Amino acid sequence: MATAEIKVFLVDDHPSVLSGLEHALQGQRSIRVAGKANSATALWDMLASQPCDVLVSDYSMPGCESGDGAAMFERLRRLYPELGIVVLTMMDNALVVRSLRGLGIHCILSKSDAIEHLLPAVYGAMAKTAYFSPAVERLLEADHLAQPADKRALTAREAEVVRLFVAGLTVNDIAAKLKRSKQTISTQKASAMRKLGAERDADLLLLFKP
Repeated sequence: MATAEIKVFLVDDHPSVLSGLEHALQGQRSIRVAGKANSATALWDMLASQPCDVLVSDYSMPGCESGDGAAMFERLRRLYPELGIVVLTMMDNALVVRSLRGLGIHCILSKSDAIEHLLPAVYGAMAKTAYFSPAVERLLEADHLAQPADKRALTAREAEVVRLFVAGLTVNDIAAKLKRSKQTISTQKASAMRKLGAERDADLLLLFKP
């Protein structure tokens, strides 16, 4: 029985990176690059016009809502829950990786690692299994060792509040946007900061600095 073809979309705002990604997948009879995009806007247009099994995308793309890559992936998860996703990132930030995993994205590659990791990541995303490139593995290991044993991951709502706050919204803005009380937002923000070890707002912003 023939193996079903995996249709892949590639998304990055650097032409050389797009070419490298496409080259890495060439020659795989079970994989077809069905589309390429250089912005979040172009990605949404592609997804609306043709089917895709696995998306390979840079974390930070032009056209992202609030200039925040996390918002794009949250929207992808909401609108296309069955889509396999591989995220590429240059960020050496465990919080970014944790936030992606919180969205159910478990195939994450560092651009500092070899391109050979792309193929197993695509297969992993298709099979709904995890795949991390070596640099991401080291980042997760260091993050695990650095955290207290009783430290819990951010809840989905805490992560949402943090994302909006670092995107520039005030507590009042976030409360209005999410239709929650100001007190609830303040409590969720404070809880997230405590879990992340951020004593001040400036510390929280630094955690997400590229």
